[in-house]
Amino acid sequence: MKKNIMEFLRRGSAACGLGPMILALLYWIMHQRGVLQTLTVHEVCTGILSLSVLAFIAGGMNIVYQIERLPLMTAILIHGCVLYGSYLLTYLVNGWLERSILPILVFSAIFVMGYLVIWAIIYAIIRKKTRQLNESLKKKQQTA
Repeated sequence: MKKNIMEFLRRGSAACGLGPMILALLYWIMHQRGVLQTLTVHEVCTGILSLSVLAFIAGGMNIVYQIERLPLMTAILIHGCVLYGSYLLTYLVNGWLERSILPILVFSAIFVMGYLVIWAIIYAIIRKKTRQLNESLKKKQQTA
């Protein structure tokens, strides 16, 4: 358990530096689109801190896939729920999402669809690589 916690902290620390960079990119895009003209010190500080925490959590959460006693579907569920909660909280804290039912439902639907699409792509890639590896092993066994 201690090993997993240390790995979570290591991965999270490595990723949290990306939070402010992603935030800066988002603010720049919003400025270019005319959505954002000025920011208060409070908005900048809240954004930097919340995105750093979000990146820390997102970076560290991948450790759940290395916990051998967790079934894959359980790990995916834990990972998805923690990321969903982290992203939702970050959006609400920064005022990027209105605090009412409809925007939260739309956000939730987009998050779930995006998460499912990403996992479908990962599944397809792993399946293809596994098939190629199995074919390669069959060829080696036939020639041996």
